[in-house]
Amino acid sequence: MIDISIIIVSWNARDYLVKCLKSLSAGAAGLTAEIIVVDNASSDGSPEAVEMLFPNVRLIKTGSNLGFAKANNVGITASAGKYVCLVNSDIVLLDGCLQRLYACMEANPMAAVAGPKVLNPDMTLQRSCRRFPGVKNSLLSAAGLEKYNFLPHRELAEAEVISGCFLMARRKAVNEVGVLDERFFFYAEDTDWCKRFHDNGWKLLWCPDARAIHYGGASSSHAPVKFYIEMYKANLKYWRKHKGRLPAAAFMAITAAHQVTRILKGAGLFLFRPEKKNEGAHNIKRSAAFLKWLVSGRGGI
Repeated sequence: MIDISIIIVSWNARDYLVKCLKSLSAGAAGLTAEIIVVDNASSDGSPEAVEMLFPNVRLIKTGSNLGFAKANNVGITASAGKYVCLVNSDIVLLDGCLQRLYACMEANPMAAVAGPKVLNPDMTLQRSCRRFPGVKNSLLSAAGLEKYNFLPHRELAEAEVISGCFLMARRKAVNEVGVLDERFFFYAEDTDWCKRFHDNGWKLLWCPDARAIHYGGASSSHAPVKFYIEMYKANLKYWRKHKGRLPAAAFMAITAAHQVTRILKGAGLFLFRPEKKNEGAHNIKRSAAFLKWLVSGRGGI
């Protein structure tokens, strides 16, 4: 049996994808692994690079941008490993990463998901395990206290949500709970999956002995405003699915107030902090686009 099926969804992230694939040999040493790249109709030479540089990697060309959840499901369905490892294209695995995640899962048979310690490119901690969304969490985020929504990142611990940028899932648990919900095009599919595992009695673990670098924004950087709105669309779907329409309306009201605050802060940076003028303009643009989307009625609240 194959120990691990590594699935990487790629969309116009060629350079990151090549780095990721190169790192897998060090991260998976000693394990029987298959690597599947699901390409969402990239136009930057990503599939050609995989075919040329990594002939042992299985490449699946979708022909169109299926979104993150659906493309991962294509890979999961085509895979055969005891564990399924979803890895973003902008991840670089450090030595022994998959070995340690595998050992963590083997030692904890009730764990459906395990996630590694995720690091920024400068090797500082990137928070990757957090609590399930709720009204309190939303208020904390709106108040600039989002760090309190994350669990302590110190030692092996149970988590509620493991970031979908890199996670390992047990095939048995996936067969029981189901694959990713394809109604989530991009974002929040990981939160929904973790919620479903949790509700079915499975555990989710954060395993700091396994480490990886996450660059972030490999695909979303191509259209930051569009992806910003997509993130809130996905979050709204999660709230409606797991909380109901009234709590979803409360979430969007809190978010709208937060966006107004961001516009005011952005204006302050733009007018009074010349060195942060571009940051201020960017914040204003994203928040204004979100409010326009919400006021247009497309938010459905």
